[in-house]
Amino acid sequence: MTPTRKAEQPDEGALLRIEGATVRFGARAALDAVDLEVGAHETVSVLGPSGSGKSTLLRVVAGLQPLDAGRVLLDGADQAAVPAHRRGVGLMFQDHQLFPQRDVGGNVAFGPRMRKVPREGRERRVAELLDLVGLPGAQGRAVATLSGGEQQRVALARALAPEPRLLMLDEPLGQLDRSLRERLVVELRQLFGQLGTTVLAVTHDQGEAFALSDRVVVMRDGRIAQSGTPLEVWQHPASAFVASFLGFDNIADATVSGTVAATPWGKVPVPPGSPQGARRLLVRPAGVRLTTPDAGLPCTVLARTFRGSHIALILSPDQGPRLEAECGLRSAPEPGERVGVTFTPDEAVVLPDEG
Repeated sequence: MTPTRKAEQPDEGALLRIEGATVRFGARAALDAVDLEVGAHETVSVLGPSGSGKSTLLRVVAGLQPLDAGRVLLDGADQAAVPAHRRGVGLMFQDHQLFPQRDVGGNVAFGPRMRKVPREGRERRVAELLDLVGLPGAQGRAVATLSGGEQQRVALARALAPEPRLLMLDEPLGQLDRSLRERLVVELRQLFGQLGTTVLAVTHDQGEAFALSDRVVVMRDGRIAQSGTPLEVWQHPASAFVASFLGFDNIADATVSGTVAATPWGKVPVPPGSPQGARRLLVRPAGVRLTTPDAGLPCTVLARTFRGSHIALILSPDQGPRLEAECGLRSAPEPGERVGVTFTPDEAVVLPDEG
């Protein structure tokens, strides 16, 4: 089993602190003693495969799922006896959950109205938020006339309207097409920074999480497998599981001695200071360099895929497992061609011992 990376010492100024959160469904632990904190004005995204516990974690914080052990604190206060509607958190789901019988303005004003904000204040808040999310003057529009992206913007404005101390997003852009998702992620990042919003998001989309977040948390089997900035997690996966989850396939057993790893592909250079001995080695596709068959490890090109800025190649080496490589658009070999590969140390990662 992948070990849980030990959580950092709690920050007394953390807005959200989860301590030893455990939820069991029969014999299965959906959450297994999870520790996590989110600082004020921080955006944290939780990633993981289906069944990893990420949505259960969100429901626990929202007060929609009781804990079997552990506790949730907001601003230092234990939320055990606080019902969901009094926790001061905002929720935004991928299916929008807008009120079809209310117009846009009525949807956004719902939270402030429940908090008995005077009408003038509600109208001012609605106008401000619709302007922020790129729908100025849309108060009178019917929900049914909105596109998917517009409904998502209204759902966000509605979640922000009561001024929650914590905004939680559950697969917020999951139903939108890729181009719209990519555009909205940039806008959300800018909006959260502008408002100083504290955000806890759950998503299966790695690109979305890395673009949106200050910190990324990867979960596995109800535990946290790794937590760090997007750059830290991408450059230094904590395990073979995390590396595979991020989409890296070039992983093999290796024996590291100094700055060289003995692998099924032959000798692969690794960065100075890499862990020594029997390990698992990740070679990112950018570190697999093409050359002539007589100048490197001979391979046959099995397939190639256009990725916009480059071509992704699947190679079958004469020795060792398949390799994924990247190359320029104009220099990509055809399937069936013979090539050689060499490896660069800056794209090789000796993975920590999984125990």
